[in-house]
Amino acid sequence: MLQPKVTVTPAAEKFMRRMVRFSATPAGGFRLTVAPGGCSGYTSEFTVEPAPQGGDSELAVNGLRVFLPAESRLLLDGVTVDFADTPLQSGLTFVNPNAEACGCSTAGESKPPAQASVSLSSIKRL
Repeated sequence: MLQPKVTVTPAAEKFMRRMVRFSATPAGGFRLTVAPGGCSGYTSEFTVEPAPQGGDSELAVNGLRVFLPAESRLLLDGVTVDFADTPLQSGLTFVNPNAEACGCSTAGESKPPAQASVSLSSIKRL
């Protein structure tokens, strides 16, 4: 089975380790399923499993077991998996250098906000 070239950032690794450590199966692994969609190009679901399921590939990330189903392996090839915890987003994020920017407000470069000027003389008390 071919292993994808996936980069897992330290923040994503920490998140995955915590999920496994505090689960009912701390000796298991982090099963990550991705599908096309969402602003980053992917939507994801994860579970903590005692062992890989049929067809899963096991990716070792500094001793952490990450289980990837076949479709996820194909989609994640060349992708960086990161973790974000901001007021706008919390969870795993995916950086695909080959993906085109989407039209949502949180992806790609944005234009500077429009500027307006108001003359103080135009403000009157009623």
